[in-house]
Amino acid sequence: MQTLILEDRKKLHISGVTDVDCFNENEIRLYTELGTLTVRGSSLHVNEISVESGDALVEGEITALAYGDKVSRRLGIKGRLLK
Repeated sequence: MQTLILEDRKKLHISGVTDVDCFNENEIRLYTELGTLTVRGSSLHVNEISVESGDALVEGEITALAYGDKVSRRLGIKGRLLK
């Protein structure tokens, strides 16, 4: 199960995050249980991310959310940190 909660297009709470692929001020690409999630906007930053629960908080001016194909990653956030 995955939850996305967007507040005033400025705060995005995401559950089910398994990895962060890349990020900059205009785009954040996350791997989730349901596929790749791309967040687009301006002044974006990952404010919080929980390794145990897979929850993340993205803040900034959010203009678009798009799911891509479901891609499995061998190493999730935990695997990368413990490596």
